[in-house]
Amino acid sequence: MKYDFDTVHDRRSTDSIKWAVKENELPMWVADMDFATAPEIIEALEKRAAHGIFGYSDITDEWYGAYIGWWKKRHGIEMDKDALMFCTGVVAAISSIVRKLTTPNENVVIQTPVYNIFFNSILNNGCRVCESPLVYKDGEYSIDFDDLDAKLADPQTTLMILCNPHNPIGKIWDAATLSRIGELCKKHHVTVISDEIHCDITAPGTEYVPFASVSKTCRDISITCIAPTKTFNLAGLHTAAIYVPDPVLRHKVWRAVNTDEVAEPNAFATVGAIAAFEKGGEWLDELRAYIDGNRNTVEAYLREFVPEVRLVPGDATYLLWLDISAVGSSAEVARFLREKTGLFITAGTVYGRSGEGFLRMNIACPKMLLKDGLERFSAGIRAYLHR
Repeated sequence: MKYDFDTVHDRRSTDSIKWAVKENELPMWVADMDFATAPEIIEALEKRAAHGIFGYSDITDEWYGAYIGWWKKRHGIEMDKDALMFCTGVVAAISSIVRKLTTPNENVVIQTPVYNIFFNSILNNGCRVCESPLVYKDGEYSIDFDDLDAKLADPQTTLMILCNPHNPIGKIWDAATLSRIGELCKKHHVTVISDEIHCDITAPGTEYVPFASVSKTCRDISITCIAPTKTFNLAGLHTAAIYVPDPVLRHKVWRAVNTDEVAEPNAFATVGAIAAFEKGGEWLDELRAYIDGNRNTVEAYLREFVPEVRLVPGDATYLLWLDISAVGSSAEVARFLREKTGLFITAGTVYGRSGEGFLRMNIACPKMLLKDGLERFSAGIRAYLHR
């Protein structure tokens, strides 16, 4: 490999949320990689920092071009410049959009188990979380379209937040599935916010499908939230984008993010994004291969040493969804693992009621840390089963 993903970096002295743990603990929870970002991005940020003046920044043509070029080359969708806008983060965008496009007590549909912060964005704006649980059968997830149709048909339902690819289960929704979601939402006059922040972290040889690319219907009813932050480990730069093809919907979103003052970049936000999309492709391809190797390592390890736990198949994200239903309850097992072994992973119930019986593990780390995590996991599960 050209790039180094094996070096273990000490993050405890960097104010890292992930690493704000006890000395003996190993955090494998929050979606934050333990790899240094691409050297090409670091070089661009260092060059900007060397200038020494950090006043107000603007959105440049380069920024638009970087997004448009990346999504055309990587994902086969031609984005219009006018349909793109800057935002400080995907969560900030979703919260602002929920606030703007709903009134209190309206329903926002989510497909659980799903990214837990969706709940916050809905509840903090006085709306109701309307869960349409995914169906888990024979180790695979699918959508209960009858249930989804019924939830969307409620006159109080005005928004749906789609996770594409889906966090935490790692599912890539195919075009037929996305098209069916789009048609149902159009039928019931529901706008779709498609969170596609994990779209670039897919297994080698696999590709995600942008919701807005599927059909004119999906394009016209959707708001897509994208960013380089998960892909290149740049969350601290607070840089993202929103893609809204429909001009009327776009104006509402534009007013939302500007009213909430989350539409202006800091001095490094555009620089980092441009460098990522224009120079980070080779680094990303190696990262995807490395994460895929980690996933295969976990699968083999569980099969040999922890057969009671099943890895749910997935082709996206660096987050593993572990079926521990044969072991115990999510919260209890997660708590036990942390107390007894220092391994900090997330209980599945954080992602909704249907997350019971699962744990989420972050494997975006050097192989040495992964090995440590797996040994702790195995020891913890053995101790839990024989307690």
